[in-house]
Parts: sequence; structure tokens; C-alpha cells
Amino acid sequence: MDWHPLRLTTPVKQHVFGGRAIAERLGRGGLPDGPVAETWEVSDVEGDASTVLDGPLAGRTLRQITAEHPDELLGPRLLSGPRFPLLTKFIDGRGALPVHLHADDATARRLEGEPNGKTEAWHVLDAAPGATALVGVRSGVDRDTLHRALRAQDFDAVMRRLPVRAGQTVYVPGGTLHRFGPDTIVYEIEQTSDIQQHAMRHRMEDGSPVPDHEWHANLDRLLDEWRPGPRPGFHPGLSVRQDDGVVRTVLCAGPHFALERWSAGPATPLSYRFSTVRILTNVGAAESAGAPHTHTDHLRSLFVVADPSPSPPAPGPACWTAPAPSSSPPSSARSASRAPPTC
Repeated sequence: MDWHPLRLTTPVKQHVFGGRAIAERLGRGGLPDGPVAETWEVSDVEGDASTVLDGPLAGRTLRQITAEHPDELLGPRLLSGPRFPLLTKFIDGRGALPVHLHADDATARRLEGEPNGKTEAWHVLDAAPGATALVGVRSGVDRDTLHRALRAQDFDAVMRRLPVRAGQTVYVPGGTLHRFGPDTIVYEIEQTSDIQQHAMRHRMEDGSPVPDHEWHANLDRLLDEWRPGPRPGFHPGLSVRQDDGVVRTVLCAGPHFALERWSAGPATPLSYRFSTVRILTNVGAAESAGAPHTHTDHLRSLFVVADPSPSPPAPGPACWTAPAPSSSPPSSARSASRAPPTC
């Protein structure tokens, strides 16, 4: 098949913690009225799978093309599974998100009957002065102490509250208790999973109360899936200027994914070939990718398939022309998410 960068549908979540920042602050068009908490840029979550918008694969779901073309899509170095391995989102934490966690891989298989859990990373696009996040528990907190604090909804008694600044990133392993917001916008990359355990007395979907018996059961399951060890921190990443003028900032890298921010200036064609799949999310000016070019608007994503060719970089599946970045807040860059590092 003559692969080219794919444009996908983006499921939208209108949870109660969302606002209008993705549309009004970041400039994303085509969103529904009312609060928008999340746009799922690339998703293979059951019931919320992205579908291809155009080209010979139009109408096919991400799961279908992953199953039918695993090597062409992911590259020969990655093991194919029952679904595409990555989920990416924009999240508007106008209000505080619920205190929650996602099981790690081993726990998801043992307790949830799922093939994997969810490790994630947040790249902060915008945050109000004084914004904070709760990430992990304090040293010395045991299960009983955490249970008492969760029952009292006294999260600061046991969790680490960290300052949040635009441009920083935090890598959150599965099993880590966390929340961010209010007044924080992030780009999130994570393993494909919708497993989560909440500590809240209300539902994030509509704010309705959680009955007592259900809430206590939720806390028990959360404690079963909690990992006390991880204490992640925010960091600015490591930036390297390339010969073509692109500044590549490695924001995080781990066994499940890597996240980079690429910043480019003049409208010069940039030629790269990738041995694993890339998700190119544009948070700067409109740009195009591939040969023939596939256009992507501001705050939209392209799905760039692997190119295992050993030949030197040349215009092809992962070549894009980047106009000068826009001055629209909060960033003038593009995020390149990828499957596990293979370099």
C-alpha cells in the first residue's frame, strides 16, 4: 500500500472538569458547545476508536488497520498486539481532575483481565500562575494511612503537591495516584487503556454523586492497584538543535513511548524517516506532511506510519514542510509522539 500520513477522527469528552480553553485559548475549531474536557487525537480505546478520514483507508478504524497492516503501520521492531498501543489527548483542566490512578501492566493483567495498564506523560501547554498538581504519595505513606486520607478526602495529607509550569513534562508510571488542575492545559500521551480507579465522591462525566457502597468499593480497588514507589517530577526536557534548524526537545522516554517537542522556524522542507510509528501533533502554524502532502491544521494530529527503509533521509512518508510557527499561545511547536524507542 502507498502509505501517507493519516488524518483521524478525534473523539471528544465533555466531562465536568473541562472548559472552553481548547477552543478559545488554543484555537481548536470544530468542537461542540459546552465544556470540552478532552479531545482524543489518536485513540484505539474500545468504543472510542479513531477512524481514518480520507485516502484509500477512509472509514477504517485504527484497530482495523493495526490488525491488517501491523508491520507497515508500527514497523518491524515493535510487537503487534490486539490494539494500537498509544492514546494521545489534549486535556483542559479548567477544574481539578479527579484524584485517580491507572493500573500498571502486571496489575491490569492480574486484576482487570486486560493486556496492559496505563503509563502516561503530561506536557504542560498552559498553566495559571500558582497552578499545582498532585503526583504520587509522600514517602512513608502506607496503605492504611492512604485509605484514611482518601475516606476523608484529605489528599494533601498524603500526596505530593508540585508546581506546574508551561513547557514542562512529567512521566507518570502506572499505579501512581495523581491529579492536575484547575486552570491547566496539557498534551497527554499514554498507553491505550481506559482502566482507572477514582477516589472521588462524584462522577467526572456529569458530577453526579457516587453511592456510598460504590465509592467504598472504588477505594478498595484503587488501593489494590496503587504503587507506593513512584514519585515523578516535572522537568523541561533536553533540547538539541539539528543541522536543519529544528530544535528537538526530548520530553520523556520509556518502555512504552517517547515524547518530543519539535520547534521550527522558516518554511524549509524537513526530511526524516522513522523506523517506528509517529504521531505528529501540530501546536504551531498549519503544515503539511508526506508526498503528496497531507495538510494538518493548527492543533490537529497526523499519524505517520513507520518507514523501515535503510536509505538516507529523503522526502517521503515522514517528510513535512513547516511554515514559521504562529504566535498563538501557548506554544509554537509540534509534538512528535512515538512508540517505544528503538534507536
